[in-house]
Amino acid sequence: MTLFAEAEYRERIDRARQSMVKAGMEVLVLADPANMNYLTGYDGWSFYVPQCVVVAVDEDMPLWIGRGMDAAGARHTTFLDNNSIIGYPDRYVQSVERHPMNFVGDVIRERGWGKRTIGLEMDAYYFTARAYAELSRTLGDAKFVNADLLVNWLRLVKSDAEITLMRQAGVIAGRVMRTAIAKLAPGVRECDAVAAVYYAQMAGTEEFGGDYPSIVPMMPTGEKTSAPHLTWTDAPYEDEQMVNLELAACRHRYHCPIARTAYLGSRPPEKLVALAEHTVEGLNLTLDAIRPGMRAEEVELIWRRHIAKAGLEKESRIGYAMGLNYPPDWGEHTASLRPGDRTVLEKNMTFHMILGMWMDDYGFECSESFRVDEGGCETFADVERKLFVKK
Repeated sequence: MTLFAEAEYRERIDRARQSMVKAGMEVLVLADPANMNYLTGYDGWSFYVPQCVVVAVDEDMPLWIGRGMDAAGARHTTFLDNNSIIGYPDRYVQSVERHPMNFVGDVIRERGWGKRTIGLEMDAYYFTARAYAELSRTLGDAKFVNADLLVNWLRLVKSDAEITLMRQAGVIAGRVMRTAIAKLAPGVRECDAVAAVYYAQMAGTEEFGGDYPSIVPMMPTGEKTSAPHLTWTDAPYEDEQMVNLELAACRHRYHCPIARTAYLGSRPPEKLVALAEHTVEGLNLTLDAIRPGMRAEEVELIWRRHIAKAGLEKESRIGYAMGLNYPPDWGEHTASLRPGDRTVLEKNMTFHMILGMWMDDYGFECSESFRVDEGGCETFADVERKLFVKK
């Protein structure tokens, strides 16, 4: 049973075909599991082996091609008919003699598409160098072109049904963050706090449950708050210690990331307090200024001008498009809130604005996930923006 109505998937496929024609592609091979999901509804933890969705400009129905044992999962989660779900034998799995892309190439050739111009997602996480080499060897008469991000850009503007799921993820995200902050205390092991976070992520609310986020909880402590993307240990939290919390909730693969910083103790350093005040003020100013029709770089400029007044700067982008995705990332890899990105904001585009300020030996994070609406932006989670001090 699909998550959305078949008509929504059909509309997405039509837009994908239009983009293919503009780019001179006749066949599109999608290996990004989020793009496979977006066009067909397929949802399974099977991306550790090669799999793909194949779209031809002159065929009504895409093909799902994956491991034979996962074909039943495709029948359960997609709108495709049985003839469009093709499983390859297990002798192709992790073999030095053959590769699943040999099978995919044979399917493409058998359908008379072997001499066509074929688009490939060259930079997709799950499309390897060997996958490209084996597909090229099997389809020696085809012309291959780069189709990286072709479908990702179609995902940028969400449907109302997608926004509903992201709002639900936002409700769960608020619970996740409040659970994390409540669990923090001197003597509590970091891993036990993370366990509480995981429970909150999966349990969701009484009305709807959670899904696994594409990124694990990132909860560095002390001087490690000066670096992003660190996870946790089994060490106990200490008194007078700061903790960064970059977490998320997920609902049917649609995400709501959220970040905050907490301080355990009664004497947060003045430099941390000042950094938090400047950062939160900048986040509020920037969110309040967002309007449809603005360019992504204009959003970032509001933040940059504000933080410069405090003698600070942030080299990295302050946000990115996000929503539907699978590990290892919830970002869509398209629009970014940074200098030079001239993407025009439209209603129902969704972003994660994360103002992570990582200094020499400390750091502060505060973020919001939001959608662009008719007159501004709507944030998905409801957690106070501040430095949380737990005495």
